[in-house]
Amino acid sequence: MGLTILVALVVILAVVGIFVYLITIYNSLVRLKNDIDKAWANIDVLLKQRHDELPKLIETCKGYMQYEQKTFQLITEARTAFMKAGSVGEKAQADNMISGALKSLFAVAENYPELKANNNFMQLQKRISELEEKIADRREFFNDDVNTYNIRIQQLPDVFIAHLMSLQRKDLFKVEEEDRRDVEVKLT
Repeated sequence: MGLTILVALVVILAVVGIFVYLITIYNSLVRLKNDIDKAWANIDVLLKQRHDELPKLIETCKGYMQYEQKTFQLITEARTAFMKAGSVGEKAQADNMISGALKSLFAVAENYPELKANNNFMQLQKRISELEEKIADRREFFNDDVNTYNIRIQQLPDVFIAHLMSLQRKDLFKVEEEDRRDVEVKLT
């Protein structure tokens, strides 16, 4: 009878150990999934700040750059795309549009010395540049979280729990192809 009790205790401990292990895997996958949502929310906050500050930058520039309507139109279209974006992918695409439009605006602004000397423009340009740096940092955190999550849901034994939870692979925040090209610098 003593051997039966010992075997029963070993079996019970093994079952409890496996159950605790599975709960630990489940909880860590939930945490990773929520970390991704939080990382995206942090990006979204900065995108919203940039979105709110763009009209001020545009108004400051308009007085000096009367003939650069195409640049202003690009920024307006990008802001509209951001406001209409619903999914993470759509917001990422709109974000890339805004980044490209801002690059164009700052490049065109180089042709207007009086604009570059304007204190409001300089402050807004600095603020937008700071936001761009913060957005880039947050993108890196987001991609780290997504990468960890994607690895975990494909590894054994996590893959079984992930399948039971219907967890799907998430996409990394990617740069548009045009942003990968070399930047041409001309010193004249």
